[in-house]
Amino acid sequence: MRILRNPLRGKGLPMTDGMAEGEISLDVAASRALHARCPLAAPTPLVSLGTLASDLGIRALHAKDERQRMGLGSFKALGAAYALAKEAAAAGGDPATALAGRTYICASAGNHGLSMASGARLFGAGAVVYLARTVPDTFADRLRDKGASVLRYGETYEESMAAAMEEAEKRGWHLLSDSSWEGYADPARDVMEGYLVMGAEAGEQMAVAPTHVFLQAGVGGLAAAGAAMARRAWGDAVRIAVVEPEAAPALYGSIEAGRPVRTDGPVSAMGRLDCKEPSHLALKYLAREADDFILVSEREGDDAAARLTDAGMATTPSGAGGFAGLCAVASPRMEAFVYVSEGADG
Repeated sequence: MRILRNPLRGKGLPMTDGMAEGEISLDVAASRALHARCPLAAPTPLVSLGTLASDLGIRALHAKDERQRMGLGSFKALGAAYALAKEAAAAGGDPATALAGRTYICASAGNHGLSMASGARLFGAGAVVYLARTVPDTFADRLRDKGASVLRYGETYEESMAAAMEEAEKRGWHLLSDSSWEGYADPARDVMEGYLVMGAEAGEQMAVAPTHVFLQAGVGGLAAAGAAMARRAWGDAVRIAVVEPEAAPALYGSIEAGRPVRTDGPVSAMGRLDCKEPSHLALKYLAREADDFILVSEREGDDAAARLTDAGMATTPSGAGGFAGLCAVASPRMEAFVYVSEGADG
């Protein structure tokens, strides 16, 4: 475990050449209103994990259980599908055909592609998902079951993302990424706007503010949305930590450098978090609002998933990423909040 006290807290990153313009959306009212129109919309539970809190020697532990969000098994159900619903609402007419004739394409390490495929089918669009060769075949089958075409390219998410971008440009398809970079911000902003729902729910479900919030991060979308809603619900008193794999320290490395950087490392078993470059919009928000950035080892990720599974919350090392950060730094006076962001088959 490595921990970085954020030197940019309260100040944020300086705007430099090569960065995406704009900020994340904080419009939770818009995301909740559109989300409520989905027949599968329902708040996910907040679970008190008293036994694990005792084992860690902390005062309390609360987990937002995203494992069954809208029947897709992950918080990602709130993202890409929401962005497509927003486009369909703007297009007007019959929702079932609002996006007919369009094809959406993304790269995915997992559940983002499933959310996009589900949304595309719902609104009459086509969906193409690029996967790295390291993503299990079982996940490719789940995507095909949602009507998506699946293409394989490269050994890493970054390589499959480059292929998706090239294909979108060549064919005139709509790239729908959950990340943002120079010249590409609005679609990712909409995806993160959808994620605000889970943080808003948590703020309403918790009777007492936590002292610490631990947020797992790949490109940073969940972490930015979670941090935004934590600040809205609980203010500056809560300490926010962003947790990444040691093999993919995209946000940690960028905070150290004071600008977005590409990081290198082996493929992580925390596959949904194995992102070597940050989302610029997420990075800008977290640079200003997060207190700490934590890197956890592969073993720490595995151990965290096993502990949650033993406690009745079966998940993956990715889904347990925030909890892994808590396990690494737990102290007696903490009242901690984490997301369990995907099910064991996520």
